[in-house]
Amino acid sequence: MADYTFYTNPMSRGQIARWALHEVDADYEQVLVDWKDKPAEFLEVNLMGKVPTIVHHAEDGDHVITEAAAICLYLAETHSEAGLLPHDDERADYLRWTFFAAGPIEQSITSRALKFEPEGQQQMMAGSGSFDRTMDTLEAMLDSRPYVCGERFTMADVYVGSSVDWGLNFGILPPRPALVAYAERIQARPRYKAAKAVDNKLIEDAKK
Repeated sequence: MADYTFYTNPMSRGQIARWALHEVDADYEQVLVDWKDKPAEFLEVNLMGKVPTIVHHAEDGDHVITEAAAICLYLAETHSEAGLLPHDDERADYLRWTFFAAGPIEQSITSRALKFEPEGQQQMMAGSGSFDRTMDTLEAMLDSRPYVCGERFTMADVYVGSSVDWGLNFGILPPRPALVAYAERIQARPRYKAAKAVDNKLIEDAKK
């Protein structure tokens, strides 16, 4: 049995988890989830029926991890030998920007894509505030450093990078120079390319 069972669909946030799995060189077996016919064993481990979901078959039993950000951070800790955890002086940025991507950036992208962005006083209730303010904050960070934690790639870049990459590819994030340059650095990583190649082939095969 592989160390991980990976429930995914190539047309989903499962692409984030696959990249994270590749970055730590994890031994995993994928289970493709059909939106219209979700396997019973999948729903047993995640009643939400959402991908990505991974099951870590550890020595002390099976551990279920859902939510792409949590999967990324879990894999970085479980595979510390991969060197993707933050150093002590990087920990604040590592946590801050990972959850900034999971909160304000995710909410901003979703709201804009679905065309129900908060306005006026509504922005006080929304975790993202406004789309423009979220983008300004993201741009300011990426304009000041090559990676989330500074000069070094960490697992935070898998999650933040996936958000930027997806948003730019679908024309939702503005192609500001700092965001585009960051996406290009991310896309140049060999394990990013390897993970994307797997999902791209699955997408192409599904069209046949």
